[in-house]
Amino acid sequence: MKAVVALFVFSFGFFLASVTADPDLLQDVCVADLSSAVKVNGFACKENITADDFFFAGLAKPGLTNNTLGSLVTAANVQKIPGLNTLGVSLSRIDYAPGGLNPPHTHPRATEIVFVLKGQLDVGFITTANVLVSRTIKKGEIFVFPRGLVHFQKNNGKVPAAVIAGFNSQLPGTQAIAATLFAATPPVPDHVLTKAFQVGTKEIEKIKSRLAPKK
Repeated sequence: MKAVVALFVFSFGFFLASVTADPDLLQDVCVADLSSAVKVNGFACKENITADDFFFAGLAKPGLTNNTLGSLVTAANVQKIPGLNTLGVSLSRIDYAPGGLNPPHTHPRATEIVFVLKGQLDVGFITTANVLVSRTIKKGEIFVFPRGLVHFQKNNGKVPAAVIAGFNSQLPGTQAIAATLFAATPPVPDHVLTKAFQVGTKEIEKIKSRLAPKK
């Protein structure tokens, strides 16, 4: 299985060499200075670099899934690996409890490709023509979610599941649809949501209360 994962990562890196969503780099490396006050499209480069700027061990262990959704995304992007700055690539590990859901969301800056480490998942995305493209994927299989399209993953099995997800951006961004609409700050006005969803104010307020950040 380790050899298969290694092959996936190698193939993913080769694929991204020609299809990165981020701008091309103009030097060998530009390790992100995450503390810099300089604002650019990406991050300013820091002067002194080390091997640790290109290393991250955070995907080695399963994430804790004892939450409302029963899933956890562990990101390995430029905010965790400063050496990814300008390289146009990142990964995530997503763990799912039985019944766990990675809810409908989008990545505005990247296409996503997932490789199933264990278990099986029901996955899908919705096109701009409102067509659902979905199927079940299991250990060792791959599925692609096109850039910007709403998509999801659900573990309907009785055992935990996990994937490694690759992105052609150093920071793909994530907008969870429910949280974006019902837990924004400041809040989206109720009259907008009642009109959009064709429901009453009470229903909107009930959803907002459930999605409100825990204090």
